[in-house]
Amino acid sequence: MHPTPIPARLAALRAAMQQHRLAAYIVPSSDPHLSEYLPARWQGRQWLSGFNGSVGTLIVTADQAGLWVDSRYWTQAEAELAGSGIALMKIPAVSSTLHIDWLAEQVPAGGRVGADGAVLGLAQARLLEQQLGPRGVSLDTSIDLLEQVWPEREALPTAPIYAHPARFAPTSRAAKLAQVRAEMNRLGAQWHFISTLDDLAWLFNLRGADVNYNPVFVGHALIGPDRAELFVAPGKIDATLAAQLAADGVAVRPYPAAAAALAALPGDATLLLDPRRITLGFRQAVAAGVKVVEAVNPSTFAKSRKTAEEADFIRRAMEQDGAALCEFFCWLEAAIERGERITELTIDEQITAARARRPDFVSPSFSTIAGFRGNGAMPHYRATEESHAVIEGDGLLLIDSGAQYYGGTTDITRMVAVGQLNDEQRRDCSLVLKGVIALSSLHFPRSVRSPMLDAIARAPIWAAGIDYGHGTGHGVGYFLNVHEGPQVIGPSAMPEPHTAMEQGMITSVEPGIYRPGQWGVRIENLVLNVPHEQTRFGDFLAFETLTLCPIDTRCLDLALLRPDEIAWLNHYHAEVRRRLSPLVQGEALAWLERRTAAV
Repeated sequence: MHPTPIPARLAALRAAMQQHRLAAYIVPSSDPHLSEYLPARWQGRQWLSGFNGSVGTLIVTADQAGLWVDSRYWTQAEAELAGSGIALMKIPAVSSTLHIDWLAEQVPAGGRVGADGAVLGLAQARLLEQQLGPRGVSLDTSIDLLEQVWPEREALPTAPIYAHPARFAPTSRAAKLAQVRAEMNRLGAQWHFISTLDDLAWLFNLRGADVNYNPVFVGHALIGPDRAELFVAPGKIDATLAAQLAADGVAVRPYPAAAAALAALPGDATLLLDPRRITLGFRQAVAAGVKVVEAVNPSTFAKSRKTAEEADFIRRAMEQDGAALCEFFCWLEAAIERGERITELTIDEQITAARARRPDFVSPSFSTIAGFRGNGAMPHYRATEESHAVIEGDGLLLIDSGAQYYGGTTDITRMVAVGQLNDEQRRDCSLVLKGVIALSSLHFPRSVRSPMLDAIARAPIWAAGIDYGHGTGHGVGYFLNVHEGPQVIGPSAMPEPHTAMEQGMITSVEPGIYRPGQWGVRIENLVLNVPHEQTRFGDFLAFETLTLCPIDTRCLDLALLRPDEIAWLNHYHAEVRRRLSPLVQGEALAWLERRTAAV
């Protein structure tokens, strides 16, 4: 990051705003692909505000600046914004539009609000125009002020693009393109434009390293009736891979040429666009006269429904991941008992090293969250060299981590008892486990809207007069993004048709309880939607728990668990022991047997 203090950066932005006669400027956490995790070039919100969280919207006016974040980041943002001149604006959920309401109140009629249309989502732009227009406020999306005020802005990422190894890619590129074209035809579209990076990686059986932790690459694609164009920076695809793509009817084009390709579509063309997965800038590039059909990207649905072959690879990846975790937790408990100095940073190093020893490991799937005591109460906490805790004394340790393997993506949270726990800590852990068990045991109709399942996990926690501020579950990719749609289990998500639960989807189950300044509790497994039964009322699905790692029973008050919940825990631990025992040995095997003993 550039060393200039945050107030000086804001002053430079305000000077540029005045030059362009803007009353306010919006800096979202976004890039031209609407990614959740951004390449360095598009980390403008972080550069301007100093806030390092992954989600947030910064708005700057001539005399005010605010950062809108949801409850996962309130504690972190309060600390990181101190002294910056930026106010923390608390919102109830990521999808909140409170920042738009604020803008509508602050900007007088005749005022102009600026934003970079190249990174502003089409759906977000429409909301802005709906709110601001009736008040006589205009939206100017033609100006990228970051380019003017950010002197050391990064260039486009240059990591090479590679093919997903064939043995882990059971569905060919040609078959996936045919699948997408069939859905295009059903919707009456001859052309389809894609910007979302995980959709591109899935569709073309390609992977990259342009985004930390997610094996994706920066690019766009235009799919036609019998050809496709892939827009990536020069030099990222070598001649051999380019020839393989050409054999499947895919031409490699320069990254900046994507907008021109949209503009060059014939006037009688019909183009399929996903309004939630495309920026305003690309929508504006579509040639006049082209008919636009708006629908969810076909690849978004297709990649969420893992094939039987992919599910088998994922199960093997989970076994290797579980074995690595056995070795890690065995080391951790022994090191604590020996009185070794262990920090939250040590945990990140050791857990990554254990996974790296496993076959087909590629990288972590996100930055490890190791939160001891009060740090665990921040759901997206991250230890740094400047600020981290030493693991000593008594307390709860929360570890949320994951890995990318060629055959799957993992994401798991476990609690560790350090020293002696009190009754309230064990009660919180037990309530969270009850939520995990309740949702994991559910049988539900196929196509039920995923947000509707959220209350199942919360019910045992609500019964104790407690709640948590994040969603209960997110979709997970196949050697792709650790967060993917379309399904999401959460109270703020709308139960729209595209959120329907279908066979083959992988979703996290991760309820929690957080007591600021004291401790946080979260237990997380990944589950797979599998067939359960057919009745006169339709097809029913169930969850197969994929994650394989013991749950620390030292953290539990077993008296709070019903007999059926005890049975679930014992059955889960028996399966963990059966699947992982062949993959570990020595002290790690002894630890596995000890931690999966029936209770």
